[in-house]
Amino acid sequence: MRARYGVPLGITAVGAAGLLYSAGFEARSFRLRRVTVPVLPEGMRPLRVLQVSDIHMVGGQRKKQRWLRSLAGLRPDFVINTGDNLSDPEAVPEVLDALGPLMEFPGAYVFGSNDYYGPVPRNPARYLLEKTSGRHGLNGNAPAVRVIHNPWEDLRDGFDAAGWLNLTNTRGTLKLDGGLSLELTGLDDPHIKRDRYAHVAGGPSDGADFSMAVVHAPYLRVLDAFTADAYPLMLAGHTHGGQLCIPFYGALVTNCDLDTDRVKGLSTHTAEGHTSYLHVSAGCGANRYTPFRFACPPEATLLTLTAKR
Repeated sequence: MRARYGVPLGITAVGAAGLLYSAGFEARSFRLRRVTVPVLPEGMRPLRVLQVSDIHMVGGQRKKQRWLRSLAGLRPDFVINTGDNLSDPEAVPEVLDALGPLMEFPGAYVFGSNDYYGPVPRNPARYLLEKTSGRHGLNGNAPAVRVIHNPWEDLRDGFDAAGWLNLTNTRGTLKLDGGLSLELTGLDDPHIKRDRYAHVAGGPSDGADFSMAVVHAPYLRVLDAFTADAYPLMLAGHTHGGQLCIPFYGALVTNCDLDTDRVKGLSTHTAEGHTSYLHVSAGCGANRYTPFRFACPPEATLLTLTAKR
């Protein structure tokens, strides 16, 4: 009897322990990453930008809310929110409360698909199938039907009331301390085909001290367009860093057409003779139906932008 059932029971026990660890500990083990990016014009003072992404707030997530509020102690020059704030239609007040201290700083935001639509149960294996077939989001898939519509307008109104710039297929300018002018160009979520690059095409303006690009999902068509227009830095989220990764190997999927080598952190992207920096946040949450993270802790990132080397 031992020989017949010992191995399967052992595997089951290891699997159960892994799920308990990934959902009970790692998914709540919030981290701050610090990255330096040499992109500013010569002579410009360093800028500290805090990127928060993929919060996927569910009602009652008190530890996550306390951690987000604590990030205000970093005193960034400005804040960028790269979307997917919700995983619960009732969680808008908790998102606004958790981000309240950060909204005292200049900031801007784009939305992701989970801000517009509520989550649904999904087999994680589908992400692998989509990767092999080249189908991601609505890129080749049927449009979403019978979905929960989140109260994203309330989230938008809360951010706007705090003075954060709405970068939905548009440009905006932040005035920073010292009279610096920061131009931001943003797109709506490419994962559900809401991006309209024609509305913002043309590259950085001459009048800004520095320009950068913001989008939720780092699809290649968007990265190519921003890079070809010579934006020196792009910020994105969406990938969750792979969410369930293999130690010493890394991510298996990105949930878009970006390669797994760039699933999170700082990298570069080249298009039409230009090269831009790309920073992808692994985010600090997960879909409420798959509340697991393994070898990929939840995070926010403090990027220090410095003069070009």
